[in-house]
Amino acid sequence: MSDTNSSACDHNCCSCSASCVQRDPASMVIPANKNSKIGKVIAVVSGKGGVGKSAVTSLSAVAASRMGYSTAILDADITGPSIPRIFGVTEKTMGTEDGMMLPSETKTGIKLMSVNLILDNETDPVAWRGPVISSVVKQFWTDVAWGNVDCMFVDMPPGTGDVMLTTFQSLPVDGIIIVTSPQELVTVIVEKALKLAEKMGVPILGVVENMSYLPCPHCNEKIYIFGESHIEEICGKYGLKLISQIPLTPEMAERSDKGSIEDIDLPCIDQLGMVLS
Repeated sequence: MSDTNSSACDHNCCSCSASCVQRDPASMVIPANKNSKIGKVIAVVSGKGGVGKSAVTSLSAVAASRMGYSTAILDADITGPSIPRIFGVTEKTMGTEDGMMLPSETKTGIKLMSVNLILDNETDPVAWRGPVISSVVKQFWTDVAWGNVDCMFVDMPPGTGDVMLTTFQSLPVDGIIIVTSPQELVTVIVEKALKLAEKMGVPILGVVENMSYLPCPHCNEKIYIFGESHIEEICGKYGLKLISQIPLTPEMAERSDKGSIEDIDLPCIDQLGMVLS
């Protein structure tokens, strides 16, 4: 489909030289709210659920904030939002007289927008169809007055469905972080994310392996609960940067459950901030 919406389009981009939104996803990018000035937009993705993607998103935002960046998280995981709980934020989002929304803030000033912050009860199920969910993600971008933000992390739902396509086409995503775990499926996860990023023309900033190992509380030896990691050779195979290997620790789980993720002190947090340098 060309810029003039020609009915003669046969949807075969290989034989067409016209410029269109199918050919150039960047042409579909929508402007942010007029009261928002947002720098880098980084999407955190995974090809499957259960790898701790929201935890990595949260830790990345904490790392950026500690480096002095004004930081925000757009929670695009509409049907499974967990960002507010991880940060211990329960105060609902406020609206303005002209119909805009104001993001909530964590105790260190990280700005948040999540569907849990607009629901009456955070345990209410979000039983919405794909187009509605995608529309909400775009509204979080266009209707929220984010203010000045140096770096925004977008917590994506698992997989490669409607929300991911909407985000990559509608938001000016500068790059993605792939989250994996040390299991045999890791190669498939990385390949899926890699192929989608290439298709959408979005660069991959690197890979984070979550739950990489359990440090022994007595000798600090690394115990590979899910099997020995092969992430370094996988990253080498695809020419990707290994950003960090996050250990599985009781402190991580406890602070996530209690909403005090900003108080955690692990070397891997500093490594996560490397994507901004």
